[in-house]
Amino acid sequence: MKGQKFLELVALVDRLRGPGGCPWDREQTFDSIKPMILEEVYEVLEALDSGNRDEFCAELGDLLFQIVFLAQMAEVEGSFQIDDVGERIVTKMIRRHPHVFGDAKASNAEEVLKNWEMIKRSEKAESDSGNQRNQSVLDGLPKMSALLAASKLTGKAARVGFDWANVDQIFTKLHEEIDELKFALHRRQPESSAAEVEQELGDLLFVVVNIARFLKIDAETALRKTNRKFKQRFQYIENRLIEQGKHISESTIDEMDRLWDEAKSLDS
Repeated sequence: MKGQKFLELVALVDRLRGPGGCPWDREQTFDSIKPMILEEVYEVLEALDSGNRDEFCAELGDLLFQIVFLAQMAEVEGSFQIDDVGERIVTKMIRRHPHVFGDAKASNAEEVLKNWEMIKRSEKAESDSGNQRNQSVLDGLPKMSALLAASKLTGKAARVGFDWANVDQIFTKLHEEIDELKFALHRRQPESSAAEVEQELGDLLFVVVNIARFLKIDAETALRKTNRKFKQRFQYIENRLIEQGKHISESTIDEMDRLWDEAKSLDS
């Protein structure tokens, strides 16, 4: 029966954390679990990028274990149970999909996202009814990587019309930011400061993220894949040098460049 293994997982975590269970599991706290959750999320993404669906399945299981583990800890302290987690998300998804579960209309994904943001802002305004501060379109973003946050922020702004008309306009802005960074670097001593260079570099990265968003490419995913590609090519250099009886610290930049091109040719 679908969902049966989830119930077994809940029972397993209860056993691990219960009397006579695992001493390590019983000692864990919300703070000690935080880095493990983040690690599991990135391992899920890594498995998904790899295309290995068996590995992806395994990593999803590891992440699900952490979720059930946290819910069990909350149950012990009397806050909520795993069923409450399920109930809250089911209720939220039904409320935010009125085009499926209600009378609202949404003929495409863009309309769905607009409705989603309107409903989300309405929920936020209701929960903050005692707060006099005006609600912002950009409210509600959790702490996340700066790359992902930049994409989310500008995505929210774009949904209310604050966006470039086409990607060429963003490339024009990109070249402007490159020139401003160069200018800041050239006059860094003594007129400009490291803070100014940092600011210009941040502006440049922000525009690059917007190019990705406009092209409907997730910048975080793209960079993660490039990181993996760089790692594979660099490790190829290391291994080829070892075959030649060399450590990479003993190699020249010309040798490493040649081996880099060799590794690159293997990708195609």
